[in-house]
Amino acid sequence: MSENEIVKGIKNLSEEQKKSIGQKVVKELYLADKEKGVLDAVQEKMVSRKLLVFIVSTCLLAFSTLDPESWSMIALIYIGGQSAVDIAKIWKGM
Repeated sequence: MSENEIVKGIKNLSEEQKKSIGQKVVKELYLADKEKGVLDAVQEKMVSRKLLVFIVSTCLLAFSTLDPESWSMIALIYIGGQSAVDIAKIWKGM
């Protein structure tokens, strides 16, 4: 969906529908919450904390002083933790 199609779709909505969408955006992006910001909302929605740690550790391995043994431990914890989450989802039928 292009930006123009989105704009046309919004223009065709009633004022009540526009207000409802605006309220959802404010809620989902924590715009009314002074303790959380838009970046927190994006991080929560798009990237799990475990994946973020794995990505940061990989960057530190490549560009900084993280030793390969520490990176290996982080990778094993990430893979093991993610596997446990996937198994739990399957078991509960989610």
